[in-house]
Amino acid sequence: MTDLIYLRSYPDSIQQQVRQLLHKGSLGDSLKRRYPDDSHNIQTDKALYELTLQLKQQFMKSSDPISKVQFDAKIHVIHNALGTHSQISRVQGGKLKSKNEIRVASLLKQMPLPILRMVVVHELAHLREKDHNKAFYQLCQYMEPQYHQLELDLRLFLTWRDSQS
Repeated sequence: MTDLIYLRSYPDSIQQQVRQLLHKGSLGDSLKRRYPDDSHNIQTDKALYELTLQLKQQFMKSSDPISKVQFDAKIHVIHNALGTHSQISRVQGGKLKSKNEIRVASLLKQMPLPILRMVVVHELAHLREKDHNKAFYQLCQYMEPQYHQLELDLRLFLTWRDSQS
């Protein structure tokens, strides 16, 4: 049976439901019913950058600018989650300049668009809130009201994917 590494922080009742769906072989069908149109056209770094800027403009106009957004095939799902944010500081001339960068795991190209958006929202929220605290999750929910459900669904997709290999 697949170890539920992506669901370790969830209650036993949810983990047991997932184990039952895996045992029946119906977790994938359940996810496909929830996300019948699981394809999207965000397949390039440019398209990801445009999606990110659109969300930033809509919800976080006053936040620092983003200099780079890209898919990254090197992000390790378990250790780095599915995205990273970084603030790069460089001395330019006599001034210290900083740039915000967001990288998203390439495997999200194959996930449904709402899940990709949720990960982008998560990384955007780090522009204001560095820690995963109450204010951080409130900001995530402000930008994506279904944030917590989408996060669970992402973990279910990853669990299903691992069970197929």
